[in-house]
Amino acid sequence: MQYTRAAATEKLLESYKAYYNINLSAETQMPLRAVCEFYEHSEKFVISRNAELWSADCEEFIYLYEVEHLTKEIFEKCRDYAQNDGLQRANIGPGHMYTYITPVFVCDTCDEAARKAVKRCRIYKSFQFSLHGWMDFHVAVFEVSDNKIFTNGSGRCVGKVLKNVLFQKKFQKKRRKFL
Repeated sequence: MQYTRAAATEKLLESYKAYYNINLSAETQMPLRAVCEFYEHSEKFVISRNAELWSADCEEFIYLYEVEHLTKEIFEKCRDYAQNDGLQRANIGPGHMYTYITPVFVCDTCDEAARKAVKRCRIYKSFQFSLHGWMDFHVAVFEVSDNKIFTNGSGRCVGKVLKNVLFQKKFQKKRRKFL
């Protein structure tokens, strides 16, 4: 299926709606279309909630960008914005396990320099020697003109999600004939 940028972005936002809090951005913040936030708190306790054994907070922030032509300069500007804003949103401290900051770009075309910058992007940060968790940076790009998805090394899982959402096949049950 051939998408337009707007159709692909809407399809992604529709799929994220079930799991994320979606904040659509203002027109002045373009190419940023939306920031999607996910928070999870897990804990284990014995007999009562006062006897807590452990707790863990997990967060993910997806920055959905819609760009006509992705260049290295645009990528670097958006990458820096997502990293700074994501670290400000993160609740780092005791009990924090991880924060994933994930910029997702939907573009018509992409420069080769931008493609290399995406694939070489490796941002990882641990807090208090990982006692207060870590932050990992996942990047994914969907190039509409070629229907291609590419990611950085840690963003492969995001690439798989994009592929499943954008290119899911309708499964049809085959009827068997019994004699």
